[in-house]
Amino acid sequence: MATSKTPRTKSAAATAAAATKAATATTAARTSKAPKAADVAPTGGAEEVVTGPMMRKKELIDAVVAASGAKKKDAKPVVEAMLKVMGNALRDGRELNLHPFGSVKVRRAKDMVKARVLTTKIRQRKPEAIEAAAAAAAEDSASE
Repeated sequence: MATSKTPRTKSAAATAAAATKAATATTAARTSKAPKAADVAPTGGAEEVVTGPMMRKKELIDAVVAASGAKKKDAKPVVEAMLKVMGNALRDGRELNLHPFGSVKVRRAKDMVKARVLTTKIRQRKPEAIEAAAAAAAEDSASE
């Protein structure tokens, strides 16, 4: 009889260890830095895009200053006005066609208590298509 209790005790200990290991794995999966389902965007094919960190307005202004060479005090009101105009256009249901940013269409809008949620579609041209279009435009202007 003593031999039959020993395997049961080990089995119970093994079961408890397995349950602890599964709970630890579940907790680790929830708290890991791996991309969440919302951070992975399907692209129509087998390819997935993992989003990077969010760009805030301050970082956008700094990037515009770096790209344009303008002073921050001059660029900030322009960027803020541009964002306001774009937000108003989206609120009004207008489609934005802003090359090279892309074409933005509002697919759905839902009014919430404190916000309005817009589901949008952004279509960007591939860099090689942009270069080909620029080359064709340069060729057309040179031939005239």
